[in-house]
Amino acid sequence: MLPKMTRPTGQTSPLAGAASPTLDPAEVERFRRMAAEWWDSKGKFRPLHQIGPVRLGFIRDELIRHFKLEAGGLKPFANLSIVDIGCGGGLISEPLTRLGAKVTGIDPATRNIEIAKLHAEPQGLIIDYRPLTVEELAAEGKQFDAAVCLEVIEHVPDPAAFIKECARLVRPGGMVILSTLNRTLKAYALAILGAEYILGWLPRGTHQWDRFITPEELAAHITSAGLAPPRLMGFAYNPLSDRWSLDADTGVNYLASSVKGAGPQTASA
Repeated sequence: MLPKMTRPTGQTSPLAGAASPTLDPAEVERFRRMAAEWWDSKGKFRPLHQIGPVRLGFIRDELIRHFKLEAGGLKPFANLSIVDIGCGGGLISEPLTRLGAKVTGIDPATRNIEIAKLHAEPQGLIIDYRPLTVEELAAEGKQFDAAVCLEVIEHVPDPAAFIKECARLVRPGGMVILSTLNRTLKAYALAILGAEYILGWLPRGTHQWDRFITPEELAAHITSAGLAPPRLMGFAYNPLSDRWSLDADTGVNYLASSVKGAGPQTASA
């Protein structure tokens, strides 16, 4: 195992200011500027709050299925260690912790980590939030039962390199769960024209359509990283109820789960 890297709390990852295959400084800065609004369910992150229950439901079902966990009870993830890559303000880290997991949340934008800590601490939630890039945490040699990386891949320059780094953080037999946007005209119309320009759900320029990833491309990146072919599931939006649900259609937003190589499919103690 490589020596553990440490950095004073609040100090930005050195890689956050430099371009790399897995990090775009302009994207980091964009989300840093919006950090104070992470927990405003009616603000710039409203779409993430809306799809939060759907994403969590998929994660919960996939981890319970894969690790053969007891579905009943309040803390089915009691023996799981999970890393939330690109955790932002902690919108997924917190519910995963409430489900019993030991969660590490990383983000290259220090301001996001500060907001995440400020929101979690008064609730008594113990989450290891750290201002790190995925490469920095992988360099420490630590591995987790599962890694989640939601709505991040479409913001990095080289998704294949990024997914390989994510895979390094998962032990053999562990699971990686990703979500992103499909590169279709439908996704352009809904996620960019609709969400950013017409409805104003997101600031203009939040997404770049050429960085959206088709399920075929994502599957290729996943398998080249040493992971099994993924299980895919899409999102569907009902404008009448203003709600999202899981759907077989992966034409816009979609989720993927994949297992790393051979290994025990039980939660580590």
